[in-house]
Amino acid sequence: MKIEQFSYDGSGKFSLKKIDTTPVKEYRDQKEKFQEVVTSNVGEFQKFQQKLISQKTYSILIVIQGMDASGKDSMVRNVLSGVNPSGFHVTSFKALTENELNHDYLWRVHNRFPAGGEVAVFNRYHYEEVLIDKVHPENIVKENIPGISTVNDVTADFWKRRYKDIVEFENFASRSGILMLKFFLHMSKDEQRKRFLRRIEIPSKNWKFAKADITERKYFEQYQKAYEDAIQATSTKTNPWYIIPSDDKWFSRVVVSDIIKQRVKELPVEFPKLTKDQEFELQEGAELLNQDKY
Repeated sequence: MKIEQFSYDGSGKFSLKKIDTTPVKEYRDQKEKFQEVVTSNVGEFQKFQQKLISQKTYSILIVIQGMDASGKDSMVRNVLSGVNPSGFHVTSFKALTENELNHDYLWRVHNRFPAGGEVAVFNRYHYEEVLIDKVHPENIVKENIPGISTVNDVTADFWKRRYKDIVEFENFASRSGILMLKFFLHMSKDEQRKRFLRRIEIPSKNWKFAKADITERKYFEQYQKAYEDAIQATSTKTNPWYIIPSDDKWFSRVVVSDIIKQRVKELPVEFPKLTKDQEFELQEGAELLNQDKY
């Protein structure tokens, strides 16, 4: 699959409305075939992760954003199933604590960056600060920011500075050996309505329903505009955004798993070469085990 068709690197004007939320036409009738593709991609990533862990030089940060019910949790379960848990963590950022409010807005995000050899997933965030907060700027007033006392202080220049912060933050991550993969699960408003109804109608999904989801749904268009602005402002050639058609979860999983499989190959990751001393230790260990002296 040509993953370039889903990426935006900041070149030219970006319009979310022009991007379809349904599978690419030539793939629409191939659901069964592509389940095998996801399984194969997951298997390849598992093999790659062993090299990543052994080298401990590079790491991977996967950022998944999307509207409520766009499939973020199930994406992680399906596309990253079977990875080695010792080198993997998922963070779903909750409401800011008092301690976090006393720090800059990227502080807690930086604390969850992957160490060398690790794979980290951010289920939302660090983009919530230019998405939810842009739709609800009253949240910004609570962050103890110099010069921000009322909603009127949250101007267009404020958002431009935040976008610039994020770009520089991600450039720093790249220079530190972190491959950042940013996915926006692009879902239609009608599909969101159907998924919310399923949460209500199917007992096993009832636990997922939250009244707040319905309340926020009335801001759907404002959120779409906030996403469009954020993607336009924070896409770069080094850290592009991938816009994933997500009305059909099977297709979104295929695309995301394919992008991960292809992008991780950019990292020069191999199993470390043994030194002469290490080779000797291996030979010595084999001899002792064969003699069964211990």
